[in-house]
Amino acid sequence: MMMKMMTGFIKKTESYAFCLLQLGNPESLTYFNSTSSFKKKPRYVFDKIDDALALFNRMIHSHPRPSLVQFTQLLGTIVRMKHYETAISLLRQMELFWGGCLSFGLQCNTVIFNSLIHGPSIGGKVAQPVRLFDDMVREGYEPSLITYNTIVDGLCKIGDPTRAIRLMRTMEERGCALDIVTYNTVIDSLCKDKLVTEALNLFSEMTGKGIQPDVFTYSPLLHAMCNIGQWKEVITLWNEMLAKNCKPNVVLYTILIDAACKEGKISEAHDIVERMIQDSVQPNIVTYNVLMDGYCLQGKMDEARKVFNSMIDY
Repeated sequence: MMMKMMTGFIKKTESYAFCLLQLGNPESLTYFNSTSSFKKKPRYVFDKIDDALALFNRMIHSHPRPSLVQFTQLLGTIVRMKHYETAISLLRQMELFWGGCLSFGLQCNTVIFNSLIHGPSIGGKVAQPVRLFDDMVREGYEPSLITYNTIVDGLCKIGDPTRAIRLMRTMEERGCALDIVTYNTVIDSLCKDKLVTEALNLFSEMTGKGIQPDVFTYSPLLHAMCNIGQWKEVITLWNEMLAKNCKPNVVLYTILIDAACKEGKISEAHDIVERMIQDSVQPNIVTYNVLMDGYCLQGKMDEARKVFNSMIDY
């Protein structure tokens, strides 16, 4: 029994130390904490991208080949270093070297793809992850909901909600259920493009599926409707939101106050402020500025000054 435990310990130690020995430059890499090396997953830390590349080259030519976990951690570290193009290039090398990631015992999963797709999207380089996503699907990999939502978010960020909606339909065809994140992302993008009708259609679709909207669903809708002067529709949607027990936050209250002020309904705006305070939602500086602007537009400078003083007191 003791011999088996010792054998397992030695094998685990060899696995953890593998990259240090292969790289040949221990000073450039922190691989594990000596006090807890067998309790936590190893994490790579590099001073330079060249050190990461050198390690990758050693790993890819090693026999036996390192585990998928080690490659995932290495590529994840490179993504965190914001070398997105390099990480994608290394993944391509893995595919070429093994004739596809599914061969030679290295079964590629969506963990690597998710990290590579998510990183460039955050960095604003959306075209790369979209191409990688298309390649991923062609190779037969099944994207996760997180992967899909990342691509949907990227398409919306570049102002292409139409393509994002097409991807939503593809998700449904492949049996991937849309969630509130998917809907909120596209609804927000449509509202920013002033496509309020299309956004409301998606809103109706999601509620029809039993997906309960939250404040992040209502905020862009109410803001967009206020911007085009649909005051009656705003009130209807607001009351619907309250009926569904969705508690408005300071952003939503401020949107409604701003709309009321622009409609010249300063009395209603003041009442909304009173209501939000009763609901234990404290006005912020934006709320006060909106209300002051409303009073100024109607020439009620004394009332505007009172709001200003109350803001200072707050």
